[in-house]
Amino acid sequence: MPTESILDDLESSSLTIFRTVFSPPSTTDDRNPNYIVAASSDGSIASYSLSSLISSVSPAVGSSRAQNLFVAEPDCLINGHDGPTYDVKFYGDAEDSLLLSCGDDGRIRRWKWMDLFEAKQNIILEGGLLKPQLDLANPQHKGPWGASSPIPETNAIAVDTQGGSIYAAAGDSCAYCWDVEKSKIKLTFKGHSGYLHSVVARNSCNQIITGSEDGTARIWDCRSGKCTNVIEPEKDKKSKEFFSYVSCIALDANEKWLACGSGRNLSVWNLSASERISGITTRACIQDICFDDNQILAVGAEPVLSRYDINGVMLSQIQCVPRSTFSVSLHLSGVCSSFPVPFLYSTPKRFLTIFNH
Repeated sequence: MPTESILDDLESSSLTIFRTVFSPPSTTDDRNPNYIVAASSDGSIASYSLSSLISSVSPAVGSSRAQNLFVAEPDCLINGHDGPTYDVKFYGDAEDSLLLSCGDDGRIRRWKWMDLFEAKQNIILEGGLLKPQLDLANPQHKGPWGASSPIPETNAIAVDTQGGSIYAAAGDSCAYCWDVEKSKIKLTFKGHSGYLHSVVARNSCNQIITGSEDGTARIWDCRSGKCTNVIEPEKDKKSKEFFSYVSCIALDANEKWLACGSGRNLSVWNLSASERISGITTRACIQDICFDDNQILAVGAEPVLSRYDINGVMLSQIQCVPRSTFSVSLHLSGVCSSFPVPFLYSTPKRFLTIFNH
């Protein structure tokens, strides 16, 4: 059977990985290597040993799509949400870190990372069932005759460990600030006219930035809950795309530059001056971005990982296995890995695509 036909058959029964994150490095336990955690469309949260994944890749791996596929079994697999899991983040460092997740069911859940690591075999044997330490749900809104609306989904989360807060980007066009200790909403950020795709915390300024279906990114003051600035990536374009939503946003390490992915457009903004410094049109819609020093890594609806400088000049492209990629993660060591769709599986094994850069 031709290679493309085999891949098409596998992709037809695949899961989608919406988000990946590297675990914080351990400082005391050599048995706890670096892990990558994946949030998937079946509601599961799976962790993989990074050293095992890298050792599984043959040095002779070529550039063809088929050659880059190999079997990868998770070290730990839990049933995180009813419906797709959209995002995962770590809260805190090393052995005290907490794993947070959010999903289509509108909930934010928390597990202690070391508890997952120590009980991983039992979790798999018990079918992925592990009660979370924390279970938060977005507020429901009152409709006609006192009826409550469905719980709006949570599409992304950001954390502020110093302030003890979790920020949620929700499907009701609002962002919520949760108090981690009290498990209560401290602030509600209202102003977008479309549901939120993304949120990042600008902790140095006590701000968050949200990206929305309404085509804007908004900067919010976390003391008052007020919007202080509205960024419109496609405001000055003569011909806007039909869907000009902000799909993803990212901050650099110094929290001075903001990158926005909006359809097939990538723009970079100087936050201090509130000015756009560069903008380019890409071949496909952008689905995730992150900063690597003063460069930007971008993935989307094409089988490549692209690297740009701050002025929007493309520096390189690396071929990926899948046709569409939803997540790119940067390891602290500088190793870049992209974990895209498809997240292929056939019980009891799951398949993962990976490349090193």
